Amino acid sequence: MTAPAARVLVIGETMGLFRSEAHLRTGTAARFSVGGAETNTAIALRRQGIPVRWLTRLGDDTIGEAVLSAIRSEDIEVVATVDGLRPTGLMVKEGRPGRLTRVSYYRSGSAASALSAEDVRGEHFDGVELLHLTGITPALSDSAADAVVTAARLARERGIWVSLDVNYRSALWSREEARTRLAALVPLADVVFGDRHELELLLGEPGTASSDDDLLRQVALAGPEEVVLKRGARGAAARAGGPVREQAAFPIVPVDTVGAGDAFVAGYVAGLLDGQPLDERLRRACACGALACLSEGDWEGSPTRAELGAFLNGGDPVLR
Repeated sequence: MTAPAARVLVIGETMGLFRSEAHLRTGTAARFSVGGAETNTAIALRRQGIPVRWLTRLGDDTIGEAVLSAIRSEDIEVVATVDGLRPTGLMVKEGRPGRLTRVSYYRSGSAASALSAEDVRGEHFDGVELLHLTGITPALSDSAADAVVTAARLARERGIWVSLDVNYRSALWSREEARTRLAALVPLADVVFGDRHELELLLGEPGTASSDDDLLRQVALAGPEEVVLKRGARGAAARAGGPVREQAAFPIVPVDTVGAGDAFVAGYVAGLLDGQPLDERLRRACACGALACLSEGDWEGSPTRAELGAFLNGGDPVLR
């Protein structure tokens, strides 16, 4: 059977992931998986029925092989350069007292940090309707930043939507560095996602905007037609060329919140590609984020289209 043509191109790093229920110094066992913001969104999109193409670089190592296997098992088209000189990145998640989680990254000098404009080619956009990027990739290196800006420009030249999840990581760069580098990317985006601190980062110092409505309006002035504010347990708000619309969060008891924001983005993007109006896109996004919190793991809890429908329609929780 021929795989469906990709509608979304996602660029970014996927790492090996070791997860433990307690601090590693206790000698607790750790489980292996894979994760990364862009991959979390790619998997969530594919489960929503949106064909996805994923572009990255991986090391010629066991972790890279595991990453490839996991992504392909989700029926995602992989375009990966194998780098024999650099390792695949790694992260470690440790459970801490008080339901806290510590995430440590080992990605300096990784294969994905060597992403460059040369890795992005015109044929990668064949059939694509939307390019999805995050603020993590340009933080990896100067060449990776060039790669995402090149991709965004190629997408705009082809009339392809560009979505950007700010996804600020303080371990990778300072707010000043992020603001400077993202200034070249935000005007190329059609849709920008972020929490309040991330959207404020694009404007300057915290407190620049007097309200959420003002924040969305100010970010929109930089170029994106749609700006989406993630509010976590308070839901979300968005501006798409008109009045700001809001959506309350779905009441849940979370098991693991890591990756919820990525699932939220996937729900919104899937709604955009499906032609849903803004209110329905926000509702779908919040539902995807909520469902992702009900399972352990970065992407394992992202719902299928059937699971999402059952959740939103309040029907029988048992799918038959």
